[in-house]
Order: sequence, then structure tokens, then C-alpha cells
Amino acid sequence: MKALVYEEYAPDDNYKQILKLKEIPEPKPKPKEVVFKVKAAGLNYDDIWGMRGKPIQIPMPHISGTDAAGEVIAVGDEVKNIKIGDRVVSHGNISCRICSACTEGREYDCRDRKVWGFQTGPMWGGYCEITHLPEVNTVKIPDNISYEDAAAASMTLMTSWHMLVGRAKIKPGQTVLIMGGGSGMGTFGIQIAKLYDCDVITTASSDKLGKCLEIGADFAVDHRKEDWNKEVLSITKELAKKKNQHPGVDVIFEHIGGSHWNKELTLLKYGATLVTTGATTGYDVKTDLRHVFFKGINILGSTQGTKAELEESMYWMSKGKIRSIIDSVYKFENAVEAHTKMLKGNVFGKILMKPE
Repeated sequence: MKALVYEEYAPDDNYKQILKLKEIPEPKPKPKEVVFKVKAAGLNYDDIWGMRGKPIQIPMPHISGTDAAGEVIAVGDEVKNIKIGDRVVSHGNISCRICSACTEGREYDCRDRKVWGFQTGPMWGGYCEITHLPEVNTVKIPDNISYEDAAAASMTLMTSWHMLVGRAKIKPGQTVLIMGGGSGMGTFGIQIAKLYDCDVITTASSDKLGKCLEIGADFAVDHRKEDWNKEVLSITKELAKKKNQHPGVDVIFEHIGGSHWNKELTLLKYGATLVTTGATTGYDVKTDLRHVFFKGINILGSTQGTKAELEESMYWMSKGKIRSIIDSVYKFENAVEAHTKMLKGNVFGKILMKPE
């Protein structure tokens, strides 16, 4: 079978030099594993981190791909709930399932946790014609959800759901700020906040603002403007008049980092919450602690989510309340172009790849 493989790092982001389509043996299922034919796989920023070898080095030779959806073609002798012919999508959080964190329903906090297709291997990820996972790391796809939509949702929808519902515990009527609304994370963040009947402000580059409004945001602001935060504050003042509340944001959905950080802190109400899961524009930020202690704000870290949260969020997708926003679809043979597009950031929603 064909797989997208690299055997060295590309710290200069020269994907053409390292990404190669190769013939490798088809996997055979271990007793508790499921083998499935990949129909679609979603790109994530950890693909870029993996090829750079930063912030961590990964097993080599390497197959990336954390989000994969496909048809089951073989199961191990001890598999109980998945059968040949089932349509499944990956839950990419590989954890021990027996430690106290896992048994408390916090498999994302497992000290032995690995992100499938990023930290796993050698040669174990979703960018191949046929792949395999433990049964516990597969979720059946509802009949009315396509392989493409499932692959686009796998990690990103689950992570967004965990951030807003699991960690920030959003409530109807709150004012929620979704940073980077044009990204895969952002498009799901907007829809989840609207599902909870919140007033949603999002930020994006100027060319994506209209699209953010189309998928449910109530207001959209260009975060490339120097004073974007003042525009957001002005919006919250108008909302506060209608709600008879103090201006400001109740929950900030953060995955950007960089120079926006302190501006975000200024927007939070007293006792409000910022939940963060990434730092695509920079992680080494300076924090004005006055905004933290004086206003009593909550800063919550978040990473991935539980299998149950993936199933719950996909339930709402099956009911038509949330949908995957797919920017573009590439074949594995065009992986260099796909990854380059993701790196440049001219994307609205998710980029997918298919074996053929």
C-alpha cells in the first residue's frame, strides 16, 4: 500500500525535500485493533511541528496524520464493538486507559498520552491507504456524516468542544470571543458557542470576516488591525446595554497566542475565563498580571478531549447543528502543496487529503 513517509526533518519547511509516497506493508490487526481503509484525512498544525522536529523530536521514519476516517476491513480477535464494514473515525488521543487520570475520564491528562500520527511510530499515522488503531480509539461515524466531514471534525471539533463545554463550561447568553475564527478550530468554536445560544464575536483576517458571519458569528473583527481589541470592546458595550450587564467578554477561545495575548486579557470581565489550546503565532508571551489577579480571571489550559466528547459533538453534527467547514481537498501525491497552504495560513476551515 502507499503511504506518505518522511525520514528526516525539514526545519526550513522544505516539504518537497522530505515528503515521499512509498510502498509499505499493509498492517495486520493485533487482538484489540481495528484496521481500516482511509477515505479522508485531515491536516493539523502538529504535522508541521513533526516535520520541523520541534518542539519535540518524533519517531522516524514517520507517517503523519491524526485525523483519519475510513471503512473497517479487518478486526482483531478481541475487538468487541467494531465490525468489518463499519465506518469509523479516529480518536487520536492514545492513552494508557488505566491510570487515575484515564479512569477519571481525563485521558488527555494521561502521563503516557501520545498524539496518534504525531508522537507515534515509527510508521504509524493516518496518511496512508490503510491504517490501524486500538478499538478504543475509533468512533463509529453516524450514517448522515460523510468520511470527509468526519475527518475534518476528528481532532478539531473534539478539541473545540472540550475547550468551550468541558473546560470553560459556557452558558447560554454569555458573550464569547473566538480568536482565529477562520481556522479549523475557530469555525467549530463559532458553531459550538451559537449552539449554546451565546453572543459570538470572532476575529479573523479581513478576507475571512464575511465567511465567519455566514457560519454563525454575530460580529467579526479584523485581528490584524493594531486596535482590534478596542473594536471588540465597543461591541461588548453595545451588548451590555441590551443585557443590562457590564461590558466585556465572558469567555475567550484562544489558540493563537503571540502579540494578541495581553489585548485579550484586557477584554475579559471580572471573573471571566480564557481557555487556550495552542500558540500558532508564538508561545513566549508576556502577561500583565494586573489583569489576572485584580479581575480574578480564570486562565485554563486545554488539549484534545475525551472519546465521549468526540461522540457527543459528532451527535450534534449528525443533527445538523454543527458542520465541518472544508477549505480544500488534496491527493496524497499533492501533500507538499497541501502542507504549504496550511503553513501560509490562507485557509478557511480544514484541509483534507485522500489516498486517491
